[in-house]
Amino acid sequence: MNYESLKLFKDIAQSRSFSRGAAMNDVSQSAASQHVQDLEKWLGTQLLDRATRPLAVTPAGQMYVDFCRDVLRRKEEFEGALDRLKQQVEGTVRVASIYSIGLSEMAQLEEEFSKRQPEAQLSVEYLRPEKVYSSVLADECDLGLVSYAEASREITVIPWRQEEMLVATAPDHPLARRRQLTADDLNGIEFIGFDEDLPIRREVDRFFREQGIEVTRTLHFDNLQMIKEAVAHGVGVSILPARIMRDEVMQGRLVAIPIAASKLFRPLGIIHRKRKHFHLAAQAFLELLQEKPTADFGVV
Repeated sequence: MNYESLKLFKDIAQSRSFSRGAAMNDVSQSAASQHVQDLEKWLGTQLLDRATRPLAVTPAGQMYVDFCRDVLRRKEEFEGALDRLKQQVEGTVRVASIYSIGLSEMAQLEEEFSKRQPEAQLSVEYLRPEKVYSSVLADECDLGLVSYAEASREITVIPWRQEEMLVATAPDHPLARRRQLTADDLNGIEFIGFDEDLPIRREVDRFFREQGIEVTRTLHFDNLQMIKEAVAHGVGVSILPARIMRDEVMQGRLVAIPIAASKLFRPLGIIHRKRKHFHLAAQAFLELLQEKPTADFGVV
């Protein structure tokens, strides 16, 4: 017994015709007649009186019609409730992001996403880079946002944007009035860097080696916010993505200075688990990110 069989008998009984009931269910009239015969044999009672035209439904047949109608109605209610539950779950886009993407930028992305997908929700968790990868692999998030993204057998990388790296100084630092710096200007300078295990540290170190720059390292941190604060307090200078210094530059707490002939950039990427099936809301947010890699919010 299945839902198709229940519907077939209900339609035959309600239309009082084998031919009409069969047509409503895309089966032959003979198959519909055979189904009712098998059903009556299984139940041990007559369900339809074939001696009349149109067909008459016996009392036992009416009981079975009511049973079919009730089961099919419950099935429809269940499927509707399940669809609504799926929409609630699948309407939330889970994003794991490194801290330096920025709360303000993500808030503006969320605002734009809300305009496009008013029924969807955006849930963002800020994590260390390795935790973002772990979250993606564990399917705890739909998308991850990281710098220096690395693909693997289980991770797909979508390039997002390139962020120019500039020298960051306090406003009263001797270099702060310069409009541009050379590699020589950085030699011997007190420098605040990143922890050695971070990709951005390795990239800055590579740049120093290529340019023949030697700095005096004073402090190192695992996040951009701490570095910005240390620079603002005059502990030393650093090299940071121009984008993440925007607010501090506008507030007059930091000065961002280009390095002449420098092609130092921080690449940002979108990562997700390979063969990931995106629900509609997640796909819409991914398209928004790719459509506006700089989010049109301005840079330093």
